[in-house]
Amino acid sequence: MTTKQQGESSYHIGTQGEAWGSEEKQQWLREQKVQRSYQDDVLSELDACKNDFDVVQYGELPYSQFGFQDYPLFAVKTRDWQNGKPTVLVTGGVHGYETSGVHGALRFLQTQARHYTDAFNVLVVPCISPWGYETINRWNPSANDPNRSFVRSSAPNQVGEAAQLQSYLDKLAADIVMHIDLHETTDSDNSEFRPALAARDGTVNTNWNIPDGFYLVGDSENPQPAFQKSILDSVQKVTHVAEADDDGKLIGEPLAQFGVINYNGKKYGLCMGLTNANYVSTTEVYPDSANATPEECILAQVAAVVGGLNYVEAHL
Repeated sequence: MTTKQQGESSYHIGTQGEAWGSEEKQQWLREQKVQRSYQDDVLSELDACKNDFDVVQYGELPYSQFGFQDYPLFAVKTRDWQNGKPTVLVTGGVHGYETSGVHGALRFLQTQARHYTDAFNVLVVPCISPWGYETINRWNPSANDPNRSFVRSSAPNQVGEAAQLQSYLDKLAADIVMHIDLHETTDSDNSEFRPALAARDGTVNTNWNIPDGFYLVGDSENPQPAFQKSILDSVQKVTHVAEADDDGKLIGEPLAQFGVINYNGKKYGLCMGLTNANYVSTTEVYPDSANATPEECILAQVAAVVGGLNYVEAHL
């Protein structure tokens, strides 16, 4: 079942069919307001991790220039880190508004991560986009989507959320065997973010059907169906997996297997394409479902990471 049907939706900024210039982007930025606290919700939680893990600042976003604050960026890593040991990476909050991605990463650290430190170096980046978290936003202040910005080129990456994490991982030079990126698909994708994207780019928006339930996005270049199934089997102990729509699709993409669609992560600059890990998946929960609570969404994110880790550990 799906909750939203396809349809066109316009946006209140810009002229239809014309991409935004600096004036429209400034208008958009002026409308963004802080609605919750990165310090209270995320950084305070990291303090509790310091008994078992190293909490490392890997960068800072200089957003006081936009009238907000500068945001320190943190990763949490195994205290007894061993070079050459297989490393597993969990990322959350690349889209800051996707709440359970951030809190799922934190909850994994607090409840499950230490159980896997014998087999792996564990590395968790719980909130890649803290400005997006505070303003409940998909983009950064420059109206760039961090989850389309994990690209490699000769030119410097101007999207700090992506560039600073890339730089940190390059210096770490870890053998990353698994990467799970925690996301949500929300009703606001259709009511706000997709219309805004079309307006920004001067294109026509057509909303997608929002799946009612959990699903995964695998790597089309290396889909690993058994790995994806292990994640879904774990998640189904917590919440329901989304059924395909009447066209056999999820968010407009054909189903690769039950509960899974595939994208080319590296081609589209997705966070899931950040590393060369053999096992890669992006989670998607639906927090607006009448059949799931916010707590269940967080637990589903944790279950997804655990399902992936159990599979990889068994197949090292």
